Amino acid sequence: MPKQKLFLGRSWYAIHTVIGFEDIVAESIMKRTEAFDMKDKIFNVLVPKEKIWEIRGGKRELIEKKIYPGYVFIDMIVTDDSWYLVRNTPKVLGFIGTGTTPVPVNKEEIEELLKKINKEELTYETNININDLVQITQGVFKGMQGKVADIDKEKGKLKIIVSIFNRETPVEVDILQVKKIS
Repeated sequence: MPKQKLFLGRSWYAIHTVIGFEDIVAESIMKRTEAFDMKDKIFNVLVPKEKIWEIRGGKRELIEKKIYPGYVFIDMIVTDDSWYLVRNTPKVLGFIGTGTTPVPVNKEEIEELLKKINKEELTYETNININDLVQITQGVFKGMQGKVADIDKEKGKLKIIVSIFNRETPVEVDILQVKKIS
């Protein structure tokens, strides 16, 4: 049996993949791990995603968005064999590191990433920015136009400055109740 040159302790590593194939790569690595009996070296594969609210066509949709498109994280012990298995998985472009030696991801960064993935609170994604002109399409202030003063993505609310009785007045509305004026 040839002596293995590469041996790094168990840690999380980042793998660069073809964008759009992250889930397929993760599944392939786990299948190859079973097929080549490497469960003692490759423990977990993670495609980091977060659930967010996105406004599309005036409707609120809950979507899963990849936090790092084009990257997969793997919990493994790097040996020549495990490195070869991962590196030769279809759609894997390589490990993040110098040359052919993978560099472990910082433990604090992984812990922060796992917290972000597991958080229960959802955020809202929108193409509306502060100082954009918007028109309120629903609710008490329907038909009014104003400028966005604040965005609360956690609550899905906007603070808009509108003119009521010739005075600039801030009103709070749901992100779904407005549309951007081009």
